[in-house]
Amino acid sequence: MAVLVNSDTMAARRADWRVGPVVYQVFIDRFAPPSDPAAKKKLLAPHARLMDWAQVPLTGTYDRTAKHWTHEMDFWGGDIASLRAKLGYVKGLGADVLYTTPVFQASTNHRYDTEDYRRVDPLLGTEEDFRKLAGDLHRRQMKLVLDGVFNHMGSTSPLFRSALADPRDRHRGWFRFGGQYAGGYQGWTGLASLPALDTSDPGLAAYLWSGRDSVVKHWLAAGADGWRLDVAFDLGPRVCAQVREAAHEGKAGSLVVGEVSGYPAGWSDALDGVFNFYDVGVAREMLAGAMSGGRAGKLLERAVKDAGIEHALRSWVHFDNHDTSRAASEVPDQTTRNLAFAVQFTMPGAPVVYYGSELGMTGQGDPGCRAPMRWDLADPATNPTLAWVGHLARLRRKLPALRYGDFAALDSEKLLAYLRVTDKVRETVMVVVNPLDQPVTETLPFRHGKVMSWGELRDVEGGPTVRAVAGLVKVTMRPRSVGVYVPVERFANGYSQYGRID
Repeated sequence: MAVLVNSDTMAARRADWRVGPVVYQVFIDRFAPPSDPAAKKKLLAPHARLMDWAQVPLTGTYDRTAKHWTHEMDFWGGDIASLRAKLGYVKGLGADVLYTTPVFQASTNHRYDTEDYRRVDPLLGTEEDFRKLAGDLHRRQMKLVLDGVFNHMGSTSPLFRSALADPRDRHRGWFRFGGQYAGGYQGWTGLASLPALDTSDPGLAAYLWSGRDSVVKHWLAAGADGWRLDVAFDLGPRVCAQVREAAHEGKAGSLVVGEVSGYPAGWSDALDGVFNFYDVGVAREMLAGAMSGGRAGKLLERAVKDAGIEHALRSWVHFDNHDTSRAASEVPDQTTRNLAFAVQFTMPGAPVVYYGSELGMTGQGDPGCRAPMRWDLADPATNPTLAWVGHLARLRRKLPALRYGDFAALDSEKLLAYLRVTDKVRETVMVVVNPLDQPVTETLPFRHGKVMSWGELRDVEGGPTVRAVAGLVKVTMRPRSVGVYVPVERFANGYSQYGRID
């Protein structure tokens, strides 16, 4: 491959928590049961329901008066306190970052209809609870990323209601009113429950991100380490760039990653990273037989090149999340799913584990994908999916190249093969995936000129050791398998062939 990135660049990546962490996403209401369900029930709105933890979400009916679906008012009662009690599990899984769906006061269980950006939803706790959560995470050397819903607000927000009722209201310019809109105002994607915000309004911008004590800066000061911008593609590059600038000003080194779930390129001027469903999507197509391993490698390499490696390293690599069907529903075969997880965890970027998907939980679409956490499945000794995801997370911690190394696809036919490299030859990693139901033997170019001819490469997944000979490496892969190869350094009377390379 090309000349290795210099040591200063690698050192900067190594020190930057935003580069290649393992992210764990929680839907707080569904993550851990509350300690006092009876007390929680007293906080619910009259038309809301507190569900039993063993119940799964079911699609309700649309309530035209309330302007939302009835299942959006079904709560399971998880809160910040119950989440804090389970941080040992999250840390033990190998997560570096906790990302929560919205925590601010809202009327529905998903809370993407914000009522008050300055207040933690009482069903979840208080600002003091939030600060304790951030402190708990930081003591575990973990980070906290919040969900920022700045493209629209809830129709139950006092700010919106006041502006709707009074044309002279000082917040009137925050929204788009007019007879051309159904109901007299513009809603996000036409939804009456989510009035769209006019992000060009200076007062709104100051309130949400640019002001000295804006929403963005306030919660960073309270302990958050970054923001995930909901529907960032609707906010647009200009606004995303403004939010990123404000966040970096409020807390140096903070993260702003945006929900841009298409091709993961073209947003580096606006966001630190984007959502990347592309990598796992390519892997799934390959594993389904829709493309060869060689073509998959070319597509992945092109995407990294188009995005830029620095942006790719800070983007979030998703298999599933709260808006999609769960991984186990989309890919029921566990072997196939494990290979897709392997690609997710070895490509540039931050792999995101959606709570419960590491347990093999199923769920089709919303609300099926938002079921309460199955803690009865949380034993790696009896749950092979959990054991595999935990293994992959530990592998990223053990092999630095998987977290912050450069990427290069290896020319292949049936196999998917690529390198992750740093400025240290000993940290080189070669990943090889056989997507087929039969063994495959291929000779691959080993695109790293500082790995010695006849140098051995050991498969940490237990496959046979191979050799790089004259820049080529021959691998034989079992059906539906992955190999993760690292250089073997041999010493003869204290002498190593790699002694003067790094």
